[in-house]
Amino acid sequence: MRGRRTVGVLVLLAAALAAAAVAGLALGPVRIAPGEVVGIVLRGPGMPGAFPSIVWDVRMPRVLLGAVVGAGLAVSGAVLQALVRNPLADPFLLGASSGASAGAVLVIVSGAGAAGLAGGLGLPAAAFAGSTVALVAVYAMARRGGTMSTGRLILAGVAVQYVLSALTSLVLVLSAHPDQIRTALFWSLGGLGGARWEELALPAAALLAGTGLLLALARPLDLLLAGEEGARTLGLDTGRFRAAVFVVSSLVIGVLVAYSGAIGFVGLMVPHAARMAVGAGHRALLPVAALAGAVFLVLADLVARTAAAPEEIPVGVVTALLGGPFFLWMLRRTGRSEAVAG
Repeated sequence: MRGRRTVGVLVLLAAALAAAAVAGLALGPVRIAPGEVVGIVLRGPGMPGAFPSIVWDVRMPRVLLGAVVGAGLAVSGAVLQALVRNPLADPFLLGASSGASAGAVLVIVSGAGAAGLAGGLGLPAAAFAGSTVALVAVYAMARRGGTMSTGRLILAGVAVQYVLSALTSLVLVLSAHPDQIRTALFWSLGGLGGARWEELALPAAALLAGTGLLLALARPLDLLLAGEEGARTLGLDTGRFRAAVFVVSSLVIGVLVAYSGAIGFVGLMVPHAARMAVGAGHRALLPVAALAGAVFLVLADLVARTAAAPEEIPVGVVTALLGGPFFLWMLRRTGRSEAVAG
């Protein structure tokens, strides 16, 4: 019965993603009828005319990058929540996105980011290093005496974010190049406007490889949810396993943030919705979270570029406006649960 439910949810989400993609390709400063969009996509790239050029050259890379980044952030959020056994864990709240942004900004301002923006490895490597350092720092500060409370986790995440934000601001202030400052501001706000076909391969590869590896680790992740002592009893080396999964998650987050900037709260909201639909088992949770995250960010980006047209709102602002109230609700709910448990 649970397997059928999961398949049904995946089918619905796939249909929702297709509909969101068509909307993303159809809507914008130049509106194209959905039926015409479908026809343009089915005929393939290279067709003459303004509409095919808009669909294939401008909007399609942006929609695909949004789907990849949304899926990756949602999967990473679900895994981080299992690793720290806390429903408030999220790549943004735990400082991973801020760390990745700080690494990217350092590369941009140093003048070494041009290759990364064009598809090289400099920018993603710096973002990966930043996200890994941030996650390790938060985890080390929040864990005390073998336990990790919600309060310490949030405070550690906030502290790391402040330090990284200060570092990023200092680097920008010391930079004498306005172009570098404008480019670097992109990473702090998040946006998909710079999506290009040639830049999609690495984020997509990171998503597929990372999600595939995490799916293979679904059973140990389930064991962690049941409790660390129980996981050790069943033969899981929890310390080594956590370190390995932290590295995988940091790699996925770092690569995605290198191409999208810091987009918050996707990894907080989407996994909770996915658990409500299919439960906490990671073999079902991760693919559902991936599809739901893709749908969410494609729609959020559509709102970002149409709500205040012709001006464009950074998509990170849209997700924060939605995620902030959700976070406060989750914080209140978690605090009440801890009080009851206490």
